[in-house]
Amino acid sequence: MNPGARGHLAMLTFSALVAGSFSLGAQAAHAIDPAVLNAVRFVIAAAVIGAVALLTTGLPRTAFRAPWRYALLGGTFAIYFVLMFEGLKTAPPVSAAAVFTLTPVMAAGFGWLLLRQITTPRMALALSIGATGALWVIFRADWAALSAFEIGRGEVIYFVGCVAHAVYTPMVRKLNRGEPAVVFTFGMLVAGAVLLTGFAWRDILATDWTGLPWIVWITLFYVALFASAATFVLLQFATLRLPSAKVMAYTYLTPSWVILWEIALGNGVPQVLVLGGVALTIAALALLLRDEAPVLLEPNNLRPR
Repeated sequence: MNPGARGHLAMLTFSALVAGSFSLGAQAAHAIDPAVLNAVRFVIAAAVIGAVALLTTGLPRTAFRAPWRYALLGGTFAIYFVLMFEGLKTAPPVSAAAVFTLTPVMAAGFGWLLLRQITTPRMALALSIGATGALWVIFRADWAALSAFEIGRGEVIYFVGCVAHAVYTPMVRKLNRGEPAVVFTFGMLVAGAVLLTGFAWRDILATDWTGLPWIVWITLFYVALFASAATFVLLQFATLRLPSAKVMAYTYLTPSWVILWEIALGNGVPQVLVLGGVALTIAALALLLRDEAPVLLEPNNLRPR
Protein backbone atom coordinates (compact mmCIF):
# COMPACT_ATOMS: atom_id res chain seq x y z
CA MET A 1 0.00 0.00 0.00
CA ASN A 2 1.52 3.33 -1.03
CA PRO A 3 1.82 6.33 1.37
CA GLY A 4 -1.23 8.08 -0.09
CA ALA A 5 -3.45 5.02 0.31
CA ARG A 6 -2.30 4.58 3.90
CA GLY A 7 -3.17 8.21 4.54
CA HIS A 8 -6.68 7.69 3.16
CA LEU A 9 -7.21 4.59 5.29
CA ALA A 10 -6.06 6.48 8.38
CA MET A 11 -8.57 9.25 7.76
CA LEU A 12 -11.42 6.81 7.13
CA THR A 13 -10.77 5.33 10.56
CA PHE A 14 -10.41 8.85 11.98
CA SER A 15 -13.86 9.88 10.76
CA ALA A 16 -15.49 6.82 12.29
CA LEU A 17 -13.87 7.30 15.69
CA VAL A 18 -14.29 11.04 16.02
CA ALA A 19 -18.04 10.91 15.32
CA GLY A 20 -18.74 9.26 18.66
CA SER A 21 -17.49 12.29 20.58
CA PHE A 22 -20.38 14.38 19.22
CA SER A 23 -23.19 12.14 20.48
CA LEU A 24 -21.49 11.31 23.77
CA GLY A 25 -20.23 14.85 24.24
CA ALA A 26 -23.72 16.31 23.88
CA GLN A 27 -24.91 14.11 26.75
CA ALA A 28 -21.98 14.96 29.03
CA ALA A 29 -21.46 18.64 28.18
CA HIS A 30 -23.76 20.00 30.91
CA ALA A 31 -22.35 17.80 33.68
CA ILE A 32 -18.70 18.97 33.66
CA ASP A 33 -16.76 22.05 32.65
CA PRO A 34 -15.36 21.60 29.11
CA ALA A 35 -11.86 22.75 30.07
CA VAL A 36 -11.78 20.31 33.02
CA LEU A 37 -12.92 17.36 30.94
CA ASN A 38 -10.40 18.10 28.23
CA ALA A 39 -7.53 18.65 30.66
CA VAL A 40 -8.06 15.12 32.01
CA ARG A 41 -8.58 13.87 28.47
CA PHE A 42 -5.20 15.21 27.33
CA VAL A 43 -3.46 13.72 30.39
CA ILE A 44 -4.90 10.24 29.76
CA ALA A 45 -4.21 10.42 26.03
CA ALA A 46 -0.62 11.60 26.64
CA ALA A 47 -0.01 8.66 28.99
CA VAL A 48 -1.34 6.17 26.45
CA ILE A 49 0.54 7.63 23.48
CA GLY A 50 3.72 7.99 25.55
CA ALA A 51 3.58 4.30 26.44
CA VAL A 52 2.99 3.37 22.79
CA ALA A 53 5.92 5.53 21.70
CA LEU A 54 8.25 3.94 24.25
CA LEU A 55 7.27 0.47 23.06
CA THR A 56 7.67 1.28 19.36
CA THR A 57 9.80 4.14 18.10
CA GLY A 58 11.10 5.32 21.47
CA LEU A 59 11.28 8.96 22.57
CA PRO A 60 14.62 10.28 21.27
CA ARG A 61 15.89 13.48 22.80
CA THR A 62 16.19 15.02 19.33
CA ALA A 63 12.40 14.83 18.95
CA PHE A 64 11.99 17.53 21.56
CA ARG A 65 14.02 20.20 19.86
CA ALA A 66 12.13 23.48 19.62
CA PRO A 67 9.45 22.55 22.19
CA TRP A 68 7.52 25.69 21.26
CA ARG A 69 6.19 23.67 18.30
CA TYR A 70 4.34 21.32 20.62
CA ALA A 71 3.04 24.19 22.72
CA LEU A 72 1.64 25.88 19.63
CA LEU A 73 0.00 22.70 18.32
CA GLY A 74 -1.23 21.57 21.75
CA GLY A 75 -2.72 24.97 22.49
CA THR A 76 -4.45 25.09 19.12
CA PHE A 77 -6.05 21.68 19.53
CA ALA A 78 -6.99 22.42 23.16
CA ILE A 79 -8.94 25.46 21.95
CA TYR A 80 -10.77 23.28 19.44
CA PHE A 81 -11.83 20.65 21.97
CA VAL A 82 -12.91 23.07 24.69
CA LEU A 83 -15.05 25.04 22.24
CA MET A 84 -16.47 21.80 20.84
CA PHE A 85 -17.86 20.74 24.21
CA GLU A 86 -18.98 24.27 24.97
CA GLY A 87 -20.89 24.33 21.68
CA LEU A 88 -22.43 20.91 22.30
CA LYS A 89 -24.25 22.33 25.33
CA THR A 90 -26.82 23.77 22.91
CA ALA A 91 -26.00 22.46 19.40
CA PRO A 92 -27.55 19.10 18.35
CA PRO A 93 -24.86 16.48 17.58
CA VAL A 94 -25.72 16.17 13.88
CA SER A 95 -25.72 19.96 13.49
CA ALA A 96 -22.36 20.24 15.25
CA ALA A 97 -20.98 17.49 13.02
CA ALA A 98 -22.12 19.54 10.02
CA VAL A 99 -20.19 22.54 11.35
CA PHE A 100 -17.16 20.25 11.54
CA THR A 101 -17.50 19.58 7.80
CA LEU A 102 -16.72 23.24 7.10
CA THR A 103 -13.12 22.65 8.18
CA PRO A 104 -11.92 21.34 4.78
CA VAL A 105 -12.69 24.70 3.17
CA MET A 106 -10.76 26.50 5.88
CA ALA A 107 -7.98 23.90 5.84
CA ALA A 108 -7.55 24.46 2.11
CA GLY A 109 -7.08 28.18 2.75
CA PHE A 110 -4.62 27.66 5.58
CA GLY A 111 -2.85 24.98 3.53
CA TRP A 112 -2.19 27.56 0.83
CA LEU A 113 -1.12 30.26 3.30
CA LEU A 114 1.29 28.03 5.24
CA LEU A 115 2.42 25.45 2.68
CA ARG A 116 1.35 26.89 -0.69
CA GLN A 117 -0.69 23.73 -1.29
CA ILE A 118 -2.77 24.19 -4.42
CA THR A 119 -6.48 23.41 -4.54
CA THR A 120 -7.47 22.06 -7.97
CA PRO A 121 -10.75 23.10 -9.64
CA ARG A 122 -12.28 19.71 -8.83
CA MET A 123 -11.24 19.97 -5.21
CA ALA A 124 -12.71 23.47 -5.05
CA LEU A 125 -15.99 22.17 -6.51
CA ALA A 126 -16.08 19.33 -3.99
CA LEU A 127 -15.38 21.68 -1.09
CA SER A 128 -18.18 23.97 -2.27
CA ILE A 129 -20.65 21.07 -2.51
CA GLY A 130 -19.65 19.85 0.94
CA ALA A 131 -19.99 23.31 2.46
CA THR A 132 -23.45 23.67 0.91
CA GLY A 133 -24.54 20.35 2.40
CA ALA A 134 -23.10 21.33 5.77
CA LEU A 135 -24.98 24.64 5.82
CA TRP A 136 -28.22 22.86 4.90
CA VAL A 137 -27.81 20.58 7.93
CA ILE A 138 -26.71 23.42 10.23
CA PHE A 139 -29.88 25.37 9.40
CA ARG A 140 -31.91 22.15 9.79
CA ALA A 141 -33.23 22.29 6.21
CA ASP A 142 -35.13 25.49 7.07
CA TRP A 143 -34.91 27.88 4.11
CA ALA A 144 -36.29 30.77 6.20
CA ALA A 145 -33.59 30.26 8.82
CA LEU A 146 -30.94 29.99 6.10
CA SER A 147 -32.16 33.19 4.41
CA ALA A 148 -32.11 35.04 7.72
CA PHE A 149 -28.79 33.39 8.60
CA GLU A 150 -30.12 32.31 11.98
CA ILE A 151 -27.36 30.22 13.53
CA GLY A 152 -27.57 28.75 17.02
CA ARG A 153 -25.14 29.94 19.71
CA GLY A 154 -23.65 26.47 20.05
CA GLU A 155 -22.92 26.25 16.34
CA VAL A 156 -21.18 29.65 16.40
CA ILE A 157 -19.01 28.67 19.36
CA TYR A 158 -18.05 25.38 17.74
CA PHE A 159 -17.29 27.08 14.42
CA VAL A 160 -14.61 29.16 16.14
CA GLY A 161 -13.14 25.91 17.43
CA CYS A 162 -13.19 24.46 13.92
CA VAL A 163 -11.09 27.38 12.71
CA ALA A 164 -8.43 26.25 15.20
CA HIS A 165 -8.76 22.66 13.93
CA ALA A 166 -8.35 23.79 10.32
CA VAL A 167 -5.15 25.73 10.98
CA TYR A 168 -3.77 22.83 13.05
CA THR A 169 -3.71 20.47 10.06
CA PRO A 170 -1.19 22.32 7.85
CA MET A 171 0.78 23.41 10.93
CA VAL A 172 1.57 19.76 11.67
CA ARG A 173 3.34 19.36 8.34
CA LYS A 174 5.03 22.73 8.59
CA LEU A 175 6.39 22.14 12.11
CA ASN A 176 7.25 18.45 11.88
CA ARG A 177 10.99 17.86 11.51
CA GLY A 178 10.91 14.19 10.68
CA GLU A 179 9.62 12.93 14.02
CA PRO A 180 7.41 9.80 13.86
CA ALA A 181 3.69 10.56 14.14
CA VAL A 182 3.37 8.86 17.54
CA VAL A 183 6.29 10.86 19.00
CA PHE A 184 5.05 14.14 17.55
CA THR A 185 1.57 13.40 18.90
CA PHE A 186 2.96 12.71 22.37
CA GLY A 187 4.74 16.07 22.44
CA MET A 188 1.57 17.86 21.38
CA LEU A 189 -0.55 16.03 23.98
CA VAL A 190 1.84 16.78 26.83
CA ALA A 191 1.88 20.44 25.88
CA GLY A 192 -1.90 20.54 25.60
CA ALA A 193 -2.29 18.81 28.97
CA VAL A 194 0.02 21.31 30.68
CA LEU A 195 -1.74 24.31 29.14
CA LEU A 196 -5.26 23.07 29.90
CA THR A 197 -4.38 21.97 33.43
CA GLY A 198 -2.93 25.38 34.18
CA PHE A 199 -5.94 27.14 32.67
CA ALA A 200 -8.56 25.02 34.48
CA TRP A 201 -6.72 24.23 37.71
CA ARG A 202 -9.22 25.87 40.05
CA ASP A 203 -12.17 24.23 38.31
CA ILE A 204 -10.40 20.85 38.43
CA LEU A 205 -10.04 21.16 42.21
CA ALA A 206 -13.65 22.31 42.57
CA THR A 207 -15.10 19.41 40.54
CA ASP A 208 -17.00 16.76 42.52
CA TRP A 209 -15.37 13.79 40.80
CA THR A 210 -17.21 11.17 42.83
CA GLY A 211 -20.57 12.73 42.06
CA LEU A 212 -20.22 12.84 38.28
CA PRO A 213 -22.84 10.87 36.30
CA TRP A 214 -21.71 7.72 34.49
CA ILE A 215 -22.08 9.32 31.06
CA VAL A 216 -19.25 11.74 31.92
CA TRP A 217 -16.85 8.89 32.68
CA ILE A 218 -17.86 6.99 29.54
CA THR A 219 -17.39 10.14 27.47
CA LEU A 220 -14.10 10.99 29.15
CA PHE A 221 -12.48 7.64 28.47
CA TYR A 222 -13.93 7.40 24.96
CA VAL A 223 -12.65 10.82 23.92
CA ALA A 224 -9.30 10.23 25.64
CA LEU A 225 -8.58 6.81 24.14
CA PHE A 226 -10.49 6.73 20.86
CA ALA A 227 -11.28 10.34 19.90
CA SER A 228 -7.92 11.66 21.13
CA ALA A 229 -5.03 9.22 21.39
CA ALA A 230 -5.99 7.16 18.35
CA THR A 231 -7.28 9.99 16.16
CA PHE A 232 -4.33 12.30 16.91
CA VAL A 233 -1.94 9.67 15.60
CA LEU A 234 -4.17 8.97 12.58
CA LEU A 235 -4.53 12.67 11.77
CA GLN A 236 -0.81 13.39 11.98
CA PHE A 237 0.01 10.19 10.07
CA ALA A 238 -2.33 11.25 7.25
CA THR A 239 -1.26 14.90 7.32
CA LEU A 240 2.30 13.87 6.45
CA ARG A 241 1.03 11.97 3.38
CA LEU A 242 -1.91 13.98 2.02
CA PRO A 243 -2.67 17.65 1.28
CA SER A 244 -4.47 19.46 4.12
CA ALA A 245 -7.72 19.83 2.15
CA LYS A 246 -7.88 16.11 1.42
CA VAL A 247 -7.08 15.18 5.00
CA MET A 248 -9.94 17.28 6.27
CA ALA A 249 -12.22 16.07 3.46
CA TYR A 250 -12.91 12.99 5.55
CA THR A 251 -14.78 15.18 7.99
CA TYR A 252 -17.58 15.03 5.40
CA LEU A 253 -18.32 11.53 6.65
CA THR A 254 -18.82 12.73 10.22
CA PRO A 255 -22.53 13.66 10.00
CA SER A 256 -23.29 10.23 8.55
CA TRP A 257 -21.40 8.49 11.36
CA VAL A 258 -23.09 10.73 13.95
CA ILE A 259 -26.53 9.83 12.60
CA LEU A 260 -25.65 6.17 13.15
CA TRP A 261 -24.47 6.98 16.68
CA GLU A 262 -27.70 8.85 17.40
CA ILE A 263 -29.76 5.91 16.17
CA ALA A 264 -27.71 3.49 18.28
CA LEU A 265 -28.22 5.66 21.37
CA GLY A 266 -31.95 5.86 20.75
CA ASN A 267 -32.04 9.55 19.86
CA GLY A 268 -33.96 9.15 16.61
CA VAL A 269 -33.24 10.02 12.98
CA PRO A 270 -33.08 13.56 11.50
CA GLN A 271 -35.85 14.62 9.14
CA VAL A 272 -35.53 13.57 5.50
CA LEU A 273 -34.72 17.07 4.23
CA VAL A 274 -31.73 17.27 6.60
CA LEU A 275 -30.48 13.95 5.25
CA GLY A 276 -30.28 15.63 1.82
CA GLY A 277 -27.53 17.88 3.17
CA VAL A 278 -25.69 14.85 4.51
CA ALA A 279 -25.90 13.28 1.04
CA LEU A 280 -24.20 16.38 -0.42
CA THR A 281 -21.30 16.03 2.03
CA ILE A 282 -20.84 12.40 0.96
CA ALA A 283 -20.85 13.47 -2.71
CA ALA A 284 -18.15 16.02 -1.91
CA LEU A 285 -16.02 13.33 -0.30
CA ALA A 286 -16.40 11.10 -3.37
CA LEU A 287 -15.16 13.92 -5.61
CA LEU A 288 -12.16 14.58 -3.40
CA LEU A 289 -11.10 10.96 -3.29
CA ARG A 290 -10.91 10.44 -7.05
CA ASP A 291 -7.36 9.88 -8.30
CA GLU A 292 -5.72 12.87 -9.88
CA ALA A 293 -2.26 13.91 -10.97
CA PRO A 294 0.00 15.27 -8.22
CA VAL A 295 -0.37 19.02 -7.88
CA LEU A 296 2.39 19.80 -5.42
CA LEU A 297 5.79 18.38 -4.60
CA GLU A 298 6.22 18.37 -0.85
CA PRO A 299 9.52 19.10 0.92
CA ASN A 300 9.67 15.54 2.27
CA ASN A 301 9.18 14.13 -1.26
CA LEU A 302 5.71 12.79 -0.49
CA ARG A 303 3.23 13.62 -3.24
CA PRO A 304 -0.47 14.05 -2.50
CA ARG A 305 -2.68 11.32 -3.94
